[in-house]
Amino acid sequence: MNDDLGALTARIDRTNELLQRMLAEVAKTPSTHAIFVDAGYLYAAAGRLVSGTEDRRAFDLDAEGLIEALIDRARTIFADSRLLRVYWYDGARRRIHTAEQQSIAELPDVKVRLGNLNANNQQKGVDSLIRTDLESLARHRAISDAALLGGDEDLVSAVEAAQGYGARVHLWGIEAPEGRNQAEPLLWEVDSQRTFDLEFFKPYVSRRTAAAYEAAGARPTREDVRFVGAQIAAKWLAARGRESLVELLPGHPYLPGSVDQDLLVEAEGLLQYSLRGQSDLRRALRDGFWEHLQAQY
Repeated sequence: MNDDLGALTARIDRTNELLQRMLAEVAKTPSTHAIFVDAGYLYAAAGRLVSGTEDRRAFDLDAEGLIEALIDRARTIFADSRLLRVYWYDGARRRIHTAEQQSIAELPDVKVRLGNLNANNQQKGVDSLIRTDLESLARHRAISDAALLGGDEDLVSAVEAAQGYGARVHLWGIEAPEGRNQAEPLLWEVDSQRTFDLEFFKPYVSRRTAAAYEAAGARPTREDVRFVGAQIAAKWLAARGRESLVELLPGHPYLPGSVDQDLLVEAEGLLQYSLRGQSDLRRALRDGFWEHLQAQY
């Protein structure tokens, strides 16, 4: 009996020793946080707050400086935690990086994730990307805290998914000149809330001069539009191959409705100019598209 009791006591002591070692290892492992930025919300809310407009063409955003400021603020809030990275979610035509998005992607500790843009310049698929990343990082215990800069009600499911795996989600917002710019259901679900004011954003948002703004919206020439049409044709051919080209050629000079619409939307994005109602420029666009394809046949 004494031998059995002694063996049991030894096993208990051994178990306690292993538990103490495990707890010591856990104590040495730092907490980790990540910052999730919905760029659509950021541009709209910060532009409205500082420049009085949500039109991205009307102001410049120092994304690098702002990201550094957000990282510094997170360092203060999560004092005993290390940064995993900043996730930057934005929309782009066919998910192809713009020059600005490419420069942001090249910043250290920043991951750019792109959804799509529809014909009305509305983001599509961004919320699902945020949910996927939040849920995955929380499930694999890669983060203990998530700072989410956004305001869309569709983000509620992302918050719930991360919380379901034990992560805490902290909602960061941008001061609204009037009312609120974040959905109430989102405010109800998060673990904490924090709002950044005008003084925080002033150094990073500057309104463009009238001349610069007008230049950004200046009417392109027919040759400019024709060149863009050729650029898009090159990408179209690279993505679809010669078989699709053979199917398309018999319809010359007409394009299938879906191809014509995609051509228009992408060209407007590259030109930063609306071609709606501009029949001469629309013809130049199609001409450039066709000329490139026929040269490759």
